[in-house]
Amino acid sequence: MPLAQGQIQVYTGNGKGKTTAALGLALRACGRGLRVIIIQFMKGGGPYGEHISAEKLAPLLTIIPTGRPGWVKRPVPDQEDVDLAAQAFTLASSAVNGGEYDLVVLDEINGALSFNLIPEGELLSLMKHKPATVELVLTGRDATEGVMAAADLVTEMTEIKHYYKIGVPSREGIEK
Repeated sequence: MPLAQGQIQVYTGNGKGKTTAALGLALRACGRGLRVIIIQFMKGGGPYGEHISAEKLAPLLTIIPTGRPGWVKRPVPDQEDVDLAAQAFTLASSAVNGGEYDLVVLDEINGALSFNLIPEGELLSLMKHKPATVELVLTGRDATEGVMAAADLVTEMTEIKHYYKIGVPSREGIEK
């Protein structure tokens, strides 16, 4: 059964947990039979644990990582990174408007905006024109004022303390 009313959620801030929250929502949606796609911007360096889980939850859950391994340059990214983000955004637009998915998560899209990989106006237009029955979730640090104003829900994760600062590296199954 499709959603009666899809909303737009934004998970932003400098704290850990934005992608994790979106993955939890995706898991909940799959449990209720909703069709979910997660398009990951700037995450070409996987595989991450969620990719392995998605294989087990298919066909309800699809995760598509995009971008290349490594960091994107600021403030002027390489053209290859811009091109990859444009391709990912085209895929995202199709996922939102194609009628195949109930929940669309654009993971790290706020970061893609912050890194000047995609124009804010394109994302705002996608948000404005999304079908009423699609839930749209946008994750990543540095959500713009415009994106937050256009959303129905905004949650900011705030770092209070993080074990990275004492040298604990990313761990399989927890951060990746």
